[in-house]
Amino acid sequence: MPERHIVLGAGGAIASATVKALQATGVDVIAIGRSDADVRDAAALAPHLVGASHVYLCIGLPYVGAVWERDWPVIMRAVLSACEAAGARLIFFDNVYMYGPPPLANPITEDHQQTPTTRKGRARKAVADLALQAHAAGRVRVVIGRSADFYGPGAINSPFYIQFLENLLAGKPPQTLMPQGPRHTYAYTLDNGRALVRLALDDVAYGAVWHLPVGPAVTVEEMADHFRAVLGRDFKVAHLPPFIISLLGLFNSTIREVAEMGYQFRDDYVLDWSRFAARYPDFTPTPYAEGVKSMVDFFHSREA
Repeated sequence: MPERHIVLGAGGAIASATVKALQATGVDVIAIGRSDADVRDAAALAPHLVGASHVYLCIGLPYVGAVWERDWPVIMRAVLSACEAAGARLIFFDNVYMYGPPPLANPITEDHQQTPTTRKGRARKAVADLALQAHAAGRVRVVIGRSADFYGPGAINSPFYIQFLENLLAGKPPQTLMPQGPRHTYAYTLDNGRALVRLALDDVAYGAVWHLPVGPAVTVEEMADHFRAVLGRDFKVAHLPPFIISLLGLFNSTIREVAEMGYQFRDDYVLDWSRFAARYPDFTPTPYAEGVKSMVDFFHSREA
């Protein structure tokens, strides 16, 4: 029986990247969005997964801690139940919010302590635990790909889109909540998609968490240089100081939610993906210069 790959989260940056990577392998792939099926309801989702061999959970939720606490466990239980009924494997696209307490060790490995101090971190730990428990119980074969902050085509929640590239394309100076000095590793959306597919097609990968590939650790200013080169113009990045961020958070719920995760940018934040690199030594992350150009081209075309 031929394999059928189902990607949940159609239209999102990572779902789109995963579909593209799957299409490159020639497998049968279907993307399902929120208008197609309710991922919170196992009974409603199950008919869409009939015949599926692999299911990729790449959905995004509003960036609100209360929503994550309410919806993520419901979604994971429903998706696991539907995968179990279909006899499908689950590939879960995860983030690194469950690591804690801050400051985190550097580099951050898959074995880092998981005592999160934020609402969103606790929610992500809870759903990752549900997935791994289902694997351990023999219900569903599960593999988790865990990503650093990402950038690239479609990445509207990237720290290099919100008020950064978004402002640049509108002719305004870029702003960021990130401080100037610390070095950070970033993942490229299309690399995340390619990496998820490598894990999905590898029997040995299941039952484990894998950090997905990132570029070298860089400062905000070093990333800004790539945007300057692509856009062909100079600009100064406005780094909002902590007291301004706190003040804005009183009136802006998005900034308040982002500020909860501010510890990720106060110190160096380097994701270790050596486990993935050792298993897949031929995988080469996209250079930042190339990834930034692709990101700018994508969002520039949307503005046109």
